[in-house]
Amino acid sequence: MLINQIMKENVITLEEDATIKDAMQTIELRQIRHIPIVNKSNQLVGIISDRDIRDASPSIFHSTDHLEDFLKPLSSIMARNVITAHPLDFVAEASILFYEHHIGCLPIVQDNQLVGIITETDILHTLVQLMGAHQPSSHIEVKVENITGKLADIASIFKERKVPITSVLVYPYPDPQFKVLAFRVQTIDPRRIIREIEKSGYHVIWPKGPE
Repeated sequence: MLINQIMKENVITLEEDATIKDAMQTIELRQIRHIPIVNKSNQLVGIISDRDIRDASPSIFHSTDHLEDFLKPLSSIMARNVITAHPLDFVAEASILFYEHHIGCLPIVQDNQLVGIITETDILHTLVQLMGAHQPSSHIEVKVENITGKLADIASIFKERKVPITSVLVYPYPDPQFKVLAFRVQTIDPRRIIREIEKSGYHVIWPKGPE
């Protein structure tokens, strides 16, 4: 999946000579957490977050002091070294940027122009959709040897029993000789297919049956 499939194109922006007060009002009115800062040519020059606004605002115990701070330009508080992505980058690559840099949003730039934005919420919603977790389904985890062909072997069991697979994830097991295959399948009662998997000699670790 590409970023241009999930990004918001109508980006709410401000210019760097706008004031902190302008940004506060925009964040409150639009119910957003980040505002890209652009120049008059719509080129990205910085970004601010609701946290930047809070840090730059007077304490609630001195809310009437230093009111001139609210009139400072955004250029005085914005982050300038902005991490960005391209519309044709993969969503998986964008997810790594969120993870590695602990950021809350990612402006999308093409030909030096701001063309979109994605947030950590967009990434989460996309992950849920890709996993099929938003649809009626069951989650089954199978422990297998960490060798080639095990995914195909388990998938063939689902195929033979005509149980459609919505998504598959592969993740490590504490013992590196094994791995875990996590299937989301289109059945509400997975007990029959679990029995078939275990009859084939595999260990289903979720859902756990009675001891």
